[in-house]
Amino acid sequence: MSLRTYHDPLHHGITLDSENPAEAMVIELIDSSPFQRLRRIRQLGPAFLTFHGAESSRFTHSLGVFYIARRALEGLLKQNPNLKRYQGILYGAALLHDLGHAPLSHSGEEMFGLRHESWTARLIQNYPAITKPLEAFEEGTAEQVANLIEKEQSPHTVIKALISSQLDCDRLDYLLRDSYSTGTRFGQLDLERILSALTLAPDGSLAIHPKGLMAVEHYLVVRNLMYRSVYNHRINEVCSWLLEQIVETARQLGANKVWADRHMSKWLWHSDEIDLETFLANDDVRTCYHLLRWQEEAPEVLSEKCKRFVNRNLLKALDVHHLSNECQLGALAKARKLVEDIGDDPDQFCTLRHQNLESYQPYKRGLRLWDGEELKALEKVSPLVEGLISPAKATWLIHPREIHEDLKKAIKI
Repeated sequence: MSLRTYHDPLHHGITLDSENPAEAMVIELIDSSPFQRLRRIRQLGPAFLTFHGAESSRFTHSLGVFYIARRALEGLLKQNPNLKRYQGILYGAALLHDLGHAPLSHSGEEMFGLRHESWTARLIQNYPAITKPLEAFEEGTAEQVANLIEKEQSPHTVIKALISSQLDCDRLDYLLRDSYSTGTRFGQLDLERILSALTLAPDGSLAIHPKGLMAVEHYLVVRNLMYRSVYNHRINEVCSWLLEQIVETARQLGANKVWADRHMSKWLWHSDEIDLETFLANDDVRTCYHLLRWQEEAPEVLSEKCKRFVNRNLLKALDVHHLSNECQLGALAKARKLVEDIGDDPDQFCTLRHQNLESYQPYKRGLRLWDGEELKALEKVSPLVEGLISPAKATWLIHPREIHEDLKKAIKI
C-alpha cells in the first residue's frame, strides 16, 4: 500500500492511498503543474497587507476542500450507497474548483477582468495533465467536473450541493482557514457537528438534521462576520482598487511605454490571445515582479501607484454608507476638490466602492431541516437565520491620506 500524507494546520493529516482509484486520480492531479501553480496564488490576495499572516495559498485551501468533501461523502454513503458512483466527480470538483484563479485570487479577477470558473473549466477539459487522470478514472468525468464548476450542473443534486451551495465544502474550508491565517477568531466552526448533521431529504437532496441547527446557525453568522471583518475590510477594498488602477494605467500607457515580458504582454494588451500556457504562466510571483519593475522604470503615473502598493503607502477609506446616494456623490466631489488643491489628479486617487453582502439567500439553494418526518426551510425554523437575509451594505470613499482630516471635517464625520 502506497500512502501519501499532507500535514495540514487545520485538518492535520490528509492521507491519500494510491491503491484507491479515486485517490490515485487525486494524487496525479495534485502532482500536475496547473495544480502546483496554486502554491503561488495567495488565497486572500492582497489581504496580507491588512493581516500579516494571510499568506496561505489556493493549494492548501483546495486540499482542504477535497478533505471535507471526502468526509462528507463518507457519511452520506451510509444513507445512500449509490452516491459512490459520483465519487470521481465530487473529488475532482472539490480539488480543482479554484484551478483557474488569476494572480492574487479574487482581486486578480477584478484586475484582469476574468472569471476563474471559466478558466477552471477550460483547463479541466483541455489541459492533458488534468484531463487524462479524470478520464482515466471514468470516461466523461472531465466534462462533468467542468460543468459542475462553471455551470453548476451535476448528475446528482447532493454532489452539486457539496460543491456549490450555501453550506458547501469550499465555504467550510475557507472560513476555517482564513480565520486561522488572519488571526481572527470568528471562524471557529464546529465542523464535526456540521458534517455529522448532513442528511438526505425524502427527495434525495441534501438537508440538515435538527441536531446540527445551532452549528449551522453559527456557521452562517461566522460567514457574515468574516465578510464584514476580513474579506470586505476597508484596506482590502483600497488594495483591490489600487491594483485595478495599476493594470488599467499600464494598459492605457501601452507597450511602448511600459515594460512587460511576453506572458504579461498578452494579459495586458492582448487578452483575447491568452492560451492555456500563457494563463498558467501568470501567478503572484510574476505579477508582483512586474509591480517591482514598474515602480522603478515605468512612467510616474504608473510608478507612483506601484510604489504605494509595494511599500504599503496606501490610500485611506471612509465609510459613507449611512449617507444618501446624493450625499455620497457630494462627498466624492469634495474629496476630488481637496485632491486638486494639493496638486494631484483626483481620477487617480478618489473613488466610491460599494459593497453588498447577502449573508443568506433563501431562494438560492436555501438550506432545509429534515427530522425524519417534516422538511422545513431553515429560515422558517431559525429567527437568527431569518435575520441574516437582509443584506449588509458598505460604501467606501477612497482618498489620499494627505486630505483625510480635511475630508472628515468637510463631510462632518
